[in-house]
Amino acid sequence: MIKKVFALGLFSISVMSFAQKISIAPSFGYAWRVNKIATTLSPEERNYIKGLKNGINFDVALRYEVKNGMHIGFKYSNYSASHTGRFSARDNMGNIVSAVVSTKDAINFYGPSFTITNYDQPTKHKFMMDAALGAMSYTTKTGNVKGKGNTLGAEVDFAYQYQINKNILIGPKVGLSGGALRKISYNGQVVDLGEDNREGLSRVSLAASATFRF
Repeated sequence: MIKKVFALGLFSISVMSFAQKISIAPSFGYAWRVNKIATTLSPEERNYIKGLKNGINFDVALRYEVKNGMHIGFKYSNYSASHTGRFSARDNMGNIVSAVVSTKDAINFYGPSFTITNYDQPTKHKFMMDAALGAMSYTTKTGNVKGKGNTLGAEVDFAYQYQINKNILIGPKVGLSGGALRKISYNGQVVDLGEDNREGLSRVSLAASATFRF
C-alpha cells in the first residue's frame, strides 16, 4: 500500500512538472503585405489591390520548455483582408459600364516552432524570439471566383513582454512572414504564374501578445 501511495505521489509530481513547462501564447494585431504590385496592371487595378495589402493578423502558439530558455512547439497564424471597389470598362457597343467588386483574402500558416526566451532570468522584463517553418495556404474570393494555393512558409517573431505574475505575461510583438505561390487554382483550374509573377504572401505584423504559463 505504501509503495502504491509513493508511486502515485511520484506520478503526480511528474505530471505537475510537465504541465508547468507548457505555455499558450496568442496575439492579435495588424499586418501589411510587402510584396510589390505588378506594374503591368492598370492604375484602377493597382489601387484595388492596395486595399488588400493590409488586414487583421492573429496567431497562437503552444510551447513546451525543453530546458531553461528553450522551447519547442506548434504555431498557427491567420491573415485576413477584404476590399470593395468599382471597376469601369467599355462594352462592345462602346458604352461605359461599371460594377461593384468585392474580394476577401486569407493566408494561413501551420508549423512547428522553436523559441528562445529569458523567462528563467530574475527580471519582469522578458524577451522572446520565435521561428517556425511549415505550410502556408492562400485563399482569395471575388464573386463566384475562388482561388487557392499552398506553399512552404516561414515566420519569425520578436516580442517584449512584462511579467504580471509567474503565469501571465503581456507585451508588443513584431512578426515577419514569408512565402510565395507559383501556382494557384481558380475554381479548380490550375494557373502557373511563373517565376516572375509569383503571388507573394510575405508580410510584416505588429500585435499585442500574451503568454499564459501553466
